[in-house]
Amino acid sequence: MKLKHLGLLGIISLLSYTAMVVFSPLAYPGYDWLTMAVSDLSAVGAPSAELAERLNAFFGPCGIISIMAVCVGTAECKSKIFKSGIGFFAAMEWVTILGYKLFPWVEGASNTSFQNLMHIIVTALVVVFSIVSLVLIIIGARKEKIVALSNWAIVCFAMMLIGAIGTGALPKSVFGLFERFSTFYAVIFNAILGIYLFKDRFSAEKNKAEN
Repeated sequence: MKLKHLGLLGIISLLSYTAMVVFSPLAYPGYDWLTMAVSDLSAVGAPSAELAERLNAFFGPCGIISIMAVCVGTAECKSKIFKSGIGFFAAMEWVTILGYKLFPWVEGASNTSFQNLMHIIVTALVVVFSIVSLVLIIIGARKEKIVALSNWAIVCFAMMLIGAIGTGALPKSVFGLFERFSTFYAVIFNAILGIYLFKDRFSAEKNKAEN
C-alpha cells in the first residue's frame, strides 16, 4: 500500500461520523436534531451512547491516519505557511479525538461540572486550532498553486463561522441545525485533504502543470 492510499481513510472517517449522526437518534427516544447537539448522542448516560460509539468507531482512527499521511505527503511542499496549516489541522484532529474521548459530555450534569467544563475547554481549543489551520491553508494553498484546495478551506471556514454564529445568536429551536455546521466542517475537510493526497495533488510538478 502506498502512502496516498491512506488518504482514502479520511472518507471512511467521514462516512463513520455521518452514520453516527444519522442513525444514533434511532436509539434515543425524543431526540430532536433541530434543538439538540450531536454530542448528546454519545453523552455519558444517553440511551444512544452505545450505538453512537459503534457507528463512530472508524471516525477517530481513520481520520488520524489520514491526516498524518497528509502531513507526510506535504512535507516537501515549499510553502511553510501551507505546511504549518496542515500541522495545525492535524493537531486539531488529535485534540478532538483525545479530548472528547477523555471528557465526553455528561447527560444531565451542569456546565460547570469538571467533566463538562473540560469538554467545553476542549471545544474551545478545537475552534482555535481550526481557525489558525484553515486561515494558513487558505493562504498557503494558493502559494502552492493548489487554488481549489484553498477554496475548499474557505468553504469549510464559512461553515465553521455559520455554525458558531447560528448556535450563539439564533433561537434554541434551531441550535442543532447550526451545531452540525460546526461539527461537520472539520470531518469534511479532512476527507478532502485525504482525496488530494490520493490524487497526488500535493506534487509541485503536477500543480505547475495544471495551473
